[in-house]
Amino acid sequence: MNDLRYTLVSDGSSDASLLPILDWLLVENGVTLSIRSAWADLGSIQLPKRPSLSDKIRISLEVYPCNLLFVHRDAESQSREMRVDEIRRALSDLAASPPVVCVVPVRMQEAWLLIDEDALRWAAGNRRYSGKLAMPPISQLEELANPKDILYDLLTQVCDLNRRRKRRFPVHAYARRVSENIHDFSALRRLNAFNALEEEIRAAIESHQWNQVR
Repeated sequence: MNDLRYTLVSDGSSDASLLPILDWLLVENGVTLSIRSAWADLGSIQLPKRPSLSDKIRISLEVYPCNLLFVHRDAESQSREMRVDEIRRALSDLAASPPVVCVVPVRMQEAWLLIDEDALRWAAGNRRYSGKLAMPPISQLEELANPKDILYDLLTQVCDLNRRRKRRFPVHAYARRVSENIHDFSALRRLNAFNALEEEIRAAIESHQWNQVR
């Protein structure tokens, strides 16, 4: 085994922003193999009429085979524990699966992108922007009611366009670039949900000896 292939199953394309975070955590926790990541893009795949989470996981594993599976669900109005239980129940419907790690940000994954002003400037294509950004304190990220709105508002501010051009600013697309421009996610270790994710990742790495020199 020369590489570690993982697949991320999530609800939407914006969740692909989690890939750089997962890559960082794997390396930070000692993975010595080459890492090959894939976001399970199910948009062009025929799914059941009302696919369950089990359906999405099963089809993702068929199309994106892997050694490690990440399943993402935002906590939103639920607790992290409830979302983890939801994922575990979905997995129990499968005949088999690779090792699974639950990715459950509180309240949503956009909260984990609000840690680096420079990354926002680069993502918005205006790294010289010198205005003051009202970044929320990292310790309070899990208490934000709607971090997605905050992220989008900050990106729209940084783009520094006139009112007409701002209406056409593709903020959704630019938001996906933020995590690609963050090189150190250690600040997120102040958050309980992130620590829980890292603990699961570390356990999976040690259990399968992906941190051994080959």
